[in-house]
Amino acid sequence: MDRKKLMMTTVALGTAYLLRDQKSREKVMDQLQSLGTNKKKKN
Repeated sequence: MDRKKLMMTTVALGTAYLLRDQKSREKVMDQLQSLGTNKKKKN
């Protein structure tokens, strides 16, 4: 397994673990939305 695929798998599993709890889910979603907003502002 190459390094990039391994890293993405680890991130996906960590995110899935965090999404089990309501508070953690809200934090993750807020962070993802802010990342999306920041990318749009830079373009």
